[in-house]
Amino acid sequence: MSDLAGVVAGDDGLARCPWGDAPSVYRRYHDEEWGRPVHGRNPLYERLCLEAFQAGLSWITVLRKREAFRSAFAGFDPELVAAFDDDDVQRLLADVAIVRNRAKILAVVSNARAVLEIDDLDGLLWSFAPPATRTRPRCVAEVPADTPQSVAMAKALKTRGLRFVGPTTAYALMQATGMVDDHLTECWRAAQGALGAGVPPRLPTVA
Repeated sequence: MSDLAGVVAGDDGLARCPWGDAPSVYRRYHDEEWGRPVHGRNPLYERLCLEAFQAGLSWITVLRKREAFRSAFAGFDPELVAAFDDDDVQRLLADVAIVRNRAKILAVVSNARAVLEIDDLDGLLWSFAPPATRTRPRCVAEVPADTPQSVAMAKALKTRGLRFVGPTTAYALMQATGMVDDHLTECWRAAQGALGAGVPPRLPTVA
């Protein structure tokens, strides 16, 4: 995919960010989740864990295993995951349905314990959201890998004992939870955000 890539036309006539048209699991994630606000301790902890597992891998790998992750990690309830012991770690390392990376599995468990020590995870994470008036990207090249806000978020999380939360991972979390909305300017999701409940715009059918 070229860094200068703009939106692409899907077979349903909708203009999407170039990564979000296919396969179908990407399309659903692009249309229904990415860039939409997420709040609450458990949902945000889940996104933190998924972004940690994604490090060094394709995001589609994590999306396809998402339900297996939820089953393996007690629905990403940090109170339950924090109680995982060595037997649980061995169980997870033997689970072919998830990403069997010891360092990441241990980080998910230790991060659960760290999250329980944070009075307001939602408030902490959202305090790093940039102004809503930021300029929307026009092409892939304009979507940053990290920002001053994500650098600050990563530092704050590491200070509180969380692992696998570098600036790039923090920025991916911000995108995934709607703290930033990086849908390209001509993407139908960007237009929906501007128009509220308006009907998604459709591209002309090309003969």
